[in-house]
Amino acid sequence: MNIIVLSDTHMPRMAKTLPPVLESYLHKADAIIHAGDWQTAALADELKKYAPLYGVTGNVDEPPLHERFEKVIRLTFGTLTIGVTHGDGKGKTTEQRAMEPFKDENPDLLIFGHSHIPVKKKVNGTVLFNPGSPTDKRKQKHFSFGHLHVNENEWSIEHIYFDSKT
Repeated sequence: MNIIVLSDTHMPRMAKTLPPVLESYLHKADAIIHAGDWQTAALADELKKYAPLYGVTGNVDEPPLHERFEKVIRLTFGTLTIGVTHGDGKGKTTEQRAMEPFKDENPDLLIFGHSHIPVKKKVNGTVLFNPGSPTDKRKQKHFSFGHLHVNENEWSIEHIYFDSKT
């Protein structure tokens, strides 16, 4: 399976259309995971045209998104267990807030967003992954999203970095 991992798209405020680099990956996607801060439900509708869509809400999402998506979800693809949350809130770091809902579970992969900072590291056996943002890189060198490859008993995840959202 090819799974595209997104967060912090902030559309249409930060981009009116999906970046071409991202779109080329979406055309080959078997699933899409969005870790919040979509901004509007129109983006969710657009992404659903590419592949099955799983997601959570973030702190800037409009009310219709909160009606469609939860704040925290758990997914399983093959033997891979995944926790997804946005990571917003008060106190602690974004990573600490993201880990909190899963503290008793230890998923294989924990996907989060909020900071717009790409992260891939292992903590207590769980890979923490923030895809960054494909439309709002803030102080990062590149725009980014994630590409998750899942086979029956193996998986890998990587960042896809690119320089222009147009």
